Amino acid sequence: MVLAGLGAFLASLDVVVVATALPTLRVDLGASLSDLEWTINAYNLAFACLMLTGSAMGDRFGRRRIYVVGLAVFSLASAACALSTGADALIMARTVQGAGAALVLPLTLTLISDAFPIEKRGAAIGVWGGITGLGVAGGPVLGGAITEGIAWQWIFWINVPIGIAVIPACMLWLRESRGPRPHLDITGLVLVALGLFALTWAPVRAPVVGWSSLEVVGSLVAGTLLMVAFLRWERRVPHPMLPLAYFRLRGFSAANAVIFFQFLSLLGALFMISQLFQVGLGNSPWEAGLRILVWTGMPMLVAPIAGALADRLGAKPFMLSGLILQSVGLGWLAIVAEPGVAYGTLVPSLVIAGAGIGMIFATTASAATSAVPIDDTGVAAGTNTALREVGGVFGVAILAAVFAHYGGYASPEAFIDGFTSAMWVAAAVPLAGVVAALFAPSRSEGTHPTQLRR
Repeated sequence: MVLAGLGAFLASLDVVVVATALPTLRVDLGASLSDLEWTINAYNLAFACLMLTGSAMGDRFGRRRIYVVGLAVFSLASAACALSTGADALIMARTVQGAGAALVLPLTLTLISDAFPIEKRGAAIGVWGGITGLGVAGGPVLGGAITEGIAWQWIFWINVPIGIAVIPACMLWLRESRGPRPHLDITGLVLVALGLFALTWAPVRAPVVGWSSLEVVGSLVAGTLLMVAFLRWERRVPHPMLPLAYFRLRGFSAANAVIFFQFLSLLGALFMISQLFQVGLGNSPWEAGLRILVWTGMPMLVAPIAGALADRLGAKPFMLSGLILQSVGLGWLAIVAEPGVAYGTLVPSLVIAGAGIGMIFATTASAATSAVPIDDTGVAAGTNTALREVGGVFGVAILAAVFAHYGGYASPEAFIDGFTSAMWVAAAVPLAGVVAALFAPSRSEGTHPTQLRR
């Protein structure tokens, strides 16, 4: 749990650690709004596109081995991020860092699930959700403190000694295991990676070239065709990397849809809220990180409790409640945000939204993994996390586009105008997830298939 938890913490931390450093990066590196999006989205793009690849490689070559390789890639890329002297170099290094995280994160859940009996898996995954929540909670605070107290480069340097310490410990204490597929599905890996890349490239580029541009429309069409080709291939390959029969399981499908919409809202909101406290309200990076903590810290408190209760009550009520709370909290924030607003006015909305996020973090992962055979936990975790990160990429791009259309950085007032419009979108998105959550099975309808493979 400790060694896998550290990997989960690092991978989730670096999704958001740059959030409170964005205004500093804008000044120090001369970064544009598009560049700022890319410092987050480059990581998430590689993370999302290679997530299933990481799971499949772990099944084929050994989960411990690929986990260690992922940690090494992640640590080296973190050093490259710290050494970057321009926005382009930072974005390239963040892409490689995301690729390393894609090997790490799905295997953390596999390693944890392998270490606990099925009756305790929900609680263990709840702890995993709390650890990833700690990464989300600690990211803005740690990023703000380091950016203000030392330099923004050190938000990446801190990963290096942790990686150096964890890698040999994993080699000594983690047992090796493999999945049920004796062959690596190379064609499937290429199709899904290219398909996800094309689908996520479109929203990233849309704010710059326009949603109706040939580049964006062509990317969406290409991504859709590649994903259709991937699904057709998976139907007939002897050892599919993603058995399509799993999507007939309501628990698996509902959990994946819920996490997509939830993270679309969450990461887009984080992109804007981290800037609200600095650009809109004039706080320092450290002060902004502390103020965000009432929001991002809630998953650390709520996720372990929700994960444990979901073992008895099922995941459905927590997914529904979490999405509704997230929507209510962000909508409340849109209502009360104004130039010079007192921090105390913002706290209730942030707490409510954060509690909702915590309910979803653990229960969606538990619902997706418990619906499939235990040998395919990594596949389920990889699918769930890939859709989560794809949602995050869409969220940052869409909310940034809404912000740019209705506001800007010209003044605090202009920033609040754009921020308010973006928050209304962030509040509406979880309601689409509610529709998906309604189709999730109750606890009594859950299943643990042992033969579904195709």
